[in-house]
Amino acid sequence: MEQLLKWDDQLFLFLNSLGQEFWDPMWLLISGSKTWIPLYLFLLFLVFRKTELKIFGLAFLFLLINTVLTDTGSVWLFKEQFQRLRPCHVPELLEKMRLVKESCGGQYGFVSSHASNTFGLAILMGGILKPHYAKATLILILWAAIIAFSRVYLGVHYPLDIICGSLYGALCGYISLIFYRKISSK
Repeated sequence: MEQLLKWDDQLFLFLNSLGQEFWDPMWLLISGSKTWIPLYLFLLFLVFRKTELKIFGLAFLFLLINTVLTDTGSVWLFKEQFQRLRPCHVPELLEKMRLVKESCGGQYGFVSSHASNTFGLAILMGGILKPHYAKATLILILWAAIIAFSRVYLGVHYPLDIICGSLYGALCGYISLIFYRKISSK
């Protein structure tokens, strides 16, 4: 485990060092939660447009449930249990890394809530939209991966925080999608 964490440190420093000041505003915007509100509304509009009102309501309910699972689960099940400091809270790394954000965020970073939230949304909404838009899941996974990477770029998460957060979010999204499909088919 110790060796894995060292590799994670090294990979973090490598990826974080690729950043350029010119690109910082773009990655800050990508990482911003409020940036994506229009996308969330657009996804809901697509579901609304392609389904009947009851199915839309069910999709919205499962989106809320999935968000609670990914967001609170990433904190209660992981961050509070593992208590792994974010890289920007590790003094030895601060000297070697780029911290792009003004604030580092909470003390603990394993797993990334940004990664779990976006991957959960990508799998759930991609699955709901797939019958109408074949490439929805692929596009949303690419979007989630870009947001997840932004967290390493900004200096607030390790790659393992991102990978494990993405897997946790995808699992929550998949489970939510299974239940959504079972209920909506009745």
